[in-house]
Amino acid sequence: MKRSIFAAAALLILNVTASRVFAQTTPTTTTTTDTTKKVAQDTAKVESATDVVGALASNADYSDALTAVKAAKLDSTLKTGGPYTIFAPHNNALSPAKVDSLSKDPAKLATILKGHVVNGKYGKKEIIAALKAGKGKATVTTIDGQTLTLSLAGSKLQITNAAGSSAQVTLFDLIGANGIVNGINGVLLPTK
Repeated sequence: MKRSIFAAAALLILNVTASRVFAQTTPTTTTTTDTTKKVAQDTAKVESATDVVGALASNADYSDALTAVKAAKLDSTLKTGGPYTIFAPHNNALSPAKVDSLSKDPAKLATILKGHVVNGKYGKKEIIAALKAGKGKATVTTIDGQTLTLSLAGSKLQITNAAGSSAQVTLFDLIGANGIVNGINGVLLPTK
């Protein structure tokens, strides 16, 4: 009986924590006209995104990730097939010099980027379900066979690769016809 009470309490805590994680990443609205127009434009772009690359292009805060996808020549792969989930690093995740350096080595860049693209659709709803099923942890597989571990770090969703590199999810559900883009605040670097 103690185990069932403990299990029920643990599940309740997990649900409350997961709700807080996802509530924190929901953007707040401001009253300025410019911000309202930008949100409306971004929403229209997301709704009309024909593929996951289009979804990535719909948010200017992830333009470096889009540039990297194109430089690594992954855009043609990501425009077909799927579903895919891209955990896209925010523009602030790397310095402009590092982005330029990586863009000059498409093979290395492709290796790094493939570690951010997951087979399957993992939007906010699917991630919550996976965390609940895994009692606070879930694993997903990238398009090149790597494992990413999703877990709660305090009240935030954290993604960690096999090399121990981690980032937190800061944006959910930029939707394309063949997948979803979730924004992260870092780059998941492979082992050196």
